[in-house]
Amino acid sequence: MAPDRDLAERARRVKLLIMDCDGVLTDGRLYFTERGEQMKVFFVRDGQGLVDWHKAGGHSGIISGRKSPVLEMRATQLGVQYIFQGRKEKVSAFNELIAAAGVTAEEAAFIGDDTPDAEVMPFVGLAVAVGDAHEKVKAAAHWITPSAGGRGAVRDLIDLLLDHRDAA
Repeated sequence: MAPDRDLAERARRVKLLIMDCDGVLTDGRLYFTERGEQMKVFFVRDGQGLVDWHKAGGHSGIISGRKSPVLEMRATQLGVQYIFQGRKEKVSAFNELIAAAGVTAEEAAFIGDDTPDAEVMPFVGLAVAVGDAHEKVKAAAHWITPSAGGRGAVRDLIDLLLDHRDAA
């Protein structure tokens, strides 16, 4: 993990927060109804964090390997500007997303939990693993959140970003 000074500098540069969904915005478990409909459970404090991030002028995006109308609905409610679903190959999606947002890779933070997410981490300015991430993701991260995915990890990251933005 990065030293605190390096972490602060990386956090200060972030303009775009990019998230995985399952295991980051949710706890990683998949729920299905008896009719086969997929359900997701989102943590309200992560949502409030995203509202605060957007209010402070930050931008956000999601890169998810799965497609889900529930994710589309929740992300839209929270003002997430860029939603890339069904993208198993996340590095190309990351490059498309930063181009669409008009930011550099160094101005992006990415938070993930599993091995496909680790592939993106060498390319971002601030790579973050949720507290219960796979060990390979933790090893690739500049910072690991105190909270688990779907239980406040996104809020942990947003609080870090906003604290360092305010300190600048």
